Amino acid sequence: MRESGLESLMDEVSSFCGKHDILVPEMTEDYPRSKRKKSEISYLHHFRVEVFYAVIDLQLQELNNRFDVVTSDLLLGMASLNPVDSFANFSKSRIMKLAEYYKSEFGDNELRDLSYQLDSFIVYARECDSKFLNLKGIKDLATMMAQTNLDQTWSLVYLLVKLALILPVATASVERAFSSMKLIKNDLRNSIGEEFLNGCLVCKIERKIFENVSNDAIIDRFQNMKSRRVQL
Repeated sequence: MRESGLESLMDEVSSFCGKHDILVPEMTEDYPRSKRKKSEISYLHHFRVEVFYAVIDLQLQELNNRFDVVTSDLLLGMASLNPVDSFANFSKSRIMKLAEYYKSEFGDNELRDLSYQLDSFIVYARECDSKFLNLKGIKDLATMMAQTNLDQTWSLVYLLVKLALILPVATASVERAFSSMKLIKNDLRNSIGEEFLNGCLVCKIERKIFENVSNDAIIDRFQNMKSRRVQL
């Protein structure tokens, strides 16, 4: 991956330099580090190892710092289910790792059956049915399996595809809930009750829905909950 990426990058740089009359150094020549001391590092080594590889390593380190092991496994599992380019990113081990996180859906027997289903499904999708060749994403894969009744043939594969579609939405919803909780239950409201906190969170998270609810409807609902000394 690194070699092909470097070659593509070098081709783009050479094309740009040629278009703008910029001198391109000979890659086999020594890279000038000091005027007094001859360098034993070539231009190719400098750009490949000290620039290109170094940047890739920094990006990988940044990704590792931002995503823990569980999140990485989930993302890699989802990517392995992507049908683009005839399932070019298909990896059975990563998909099985994804399924292991759904313990309520995939017990030991289901994991064993899923392993068999993945083997037969990938052969069928790549070699036996041209409908799977031009799919653009997991959503298209789920739609195609449902339309061709393959969701019944490979039911566990289809279940995992549906879970992969739900995962980004569920993750975003959880993150929104925690973000809202930090805003509502701050130091000044640290002793807020659980029931009242849940009510505040619902209003905060689903505020777009509550924007369509009139104040009169809220007052009537509140007033009818039980008898009160003061009428609103």
